[in-house]
Amino acid sequence: MQGIEKIYPNGVVANNGVDFSVCNAEIHALVGENGAGKTTLMKILFGIEQASGGHIFFNGRETRIKSPSDAIEKGLGMVHQHFMLVESMTAAENIALGMEPVKSGLGGLCGLCGLIDTKKMISAAADVIKKYNFDIDPRSRIKDLPTGTRQKVEILKTLFRKAKLLILDEPTAVLTPQETTELFLQLKLLKNLGHTIIFISHKLKEVKEICDRITVMRNAKTIGVYENHSVSTEDISNLMVGKDTDWRITKIPAKPTDAVLEVKNLGVVNEAKRHILAGISFTLRKGEILGIVGVEGNGQRELVESITGLRKPDTGNVILMGRDIRTMSIKQIRRSGMSHIPQDRMAMGAALESTVEENLISAAYDGGELSKGPFLDLKKIAALSKDLVREFQIKVSSARVPVKMLSGGNIQKVVVAREFSSKKVCIVADQPTRGIDIGAASFIHKKLLHLRDNGAAVLLVSADFAEVLELSDRLLVMYEGRAAAFFSCAADAAEEDLGLYMLGIKRQSEEELQRCAL
Repeated sequence: MQGIEKIYPNGVVANNGVDFSVCNAEIHALVGENGAGKTTLMKILFGIEQASGGHIFFNGRETRIKSPSDAIEKGLGMVHQHFMLVESMTAAENIALGMEPVKSGLGGLCGLCGLIDTKKMISAAADVIKKYNFDIDPRSRIKDLPTGTRQKVEILKTLFRKAKLLILDEPTAVLTPQETTELFLQLKLLKNLGHTIIFISHKLKEVKEICDRITVMRNAKTIGVYENHSVSTEDISNLMVGKDTDWRITKIPAKPTDAVLEVKNLGVVNEAKRHILAGISFTLRKGEILGIVGVEGNGQRELVESITGLRKPDTGNVILMGRDIRTMSIKQIRRSGMSHIPQDRMAMGAALESTVEENLISAAYDGGELSKGPFLDLKKIAALSKDLVREFQIKVSSARVPVKMLSGGNIQKVVVAREFSSKKVCIVADQPTRGIDIGAASFIHKKLLHLRDNGAAVLLVSADFAEVLELSDRLLVMYEGRAAAFFSCAADAAEEDLGLYMLGIKRQSEEELQRCAL
């Protein structure tokens, strides 16, 4: 990719003369802060967006990639950060989706009717699974597969379509250390078989572990291309932000006081009468961070939804500041002192069509502080928004720009600014730094610790081991909707052991687990 330009109609420059190239059979990292232009560049490469200028060469020949289907025909594949699988279908059905073999016979009528040849489809999926040494039963339904295996199905979808160049966007975001190790073995095998992999990640230790070369972007431009062995993680992060920065966090011992949130025997049953949550209990106090960790799909989402009012639990109690909040509306829960950073910023965290300003005041506009009588005080709102944009370092030309025009990391900063700017006694932070760069993550970490040190109670739900271990004072591990392990001091938890508890290989005794409810 040479001199790639991307200027949106509103004047935002996402790519400014970007050069990017990868060699055959290498794993090449693309890193940069949120808003640096990485995602836009990859969308152009995969045909989701069209460049305003520049040239793309593939296998030595200039080409134009008009759409994702055009990219697939040319041998490109993209695995997105959020899985795009149909959970009710099998692995084989997902792998072959849109390319299913159809039955022949009856004078060609079966083919005309589009009747899928299930045996051929399963056989074809099994062939690609065997070829790339992936251990997956093609007949397994996606909803029954662990997260690491689902990631492999996503990769197999691209390989089934004969992709030689794979773009992987944050592929380890929800994986345990064991699953990450296994995925890296598969990626190295693909490389040895002649595939090229573009690896987009904010986890710089993983970049150093698996990649051959690293391209760094900053402010919509390419800063440089580096051999892995020639740069450290500190070098990479400094190149990303343009200055020497120490991301280490100073954390003083917690001084927890009164109970703020009590969860007692919480249970959630799904439509299939299966217990998604089965008797979870814990206490959260002022001045502490309780971390909750687990492989995605083991009840964390249902737990957060039950606590924040997005779901009514089937059994148990949720006590906030001494009051049972199960029958309260979301607005009542928030006014009782709870703020919530949701896991999915795009679906639940922000109104994408609304402006940054509107999103920042959406939880406070009717509280009286931002109004004059029955009317909103536009000057106060503009001043507040300007202050929050500056304080939370949101990269935006104006607070009146629609949120959808921001990068994912800056959208997350808008959500965090809204939730942290109001004085709340209980903060539920669900994957608060997923998919954002090291600088933004460090900023959010420091804010969480500041809130803790000023008396807030923080419930931190995260799939990022380093984040959980660095920030948490106490730690609860979940597996299949139950508590699998509890550590009264998070520093005592080793990553390898956490992975075993998360995968259900180990489980503490009931006596040990009872401590988290005290």
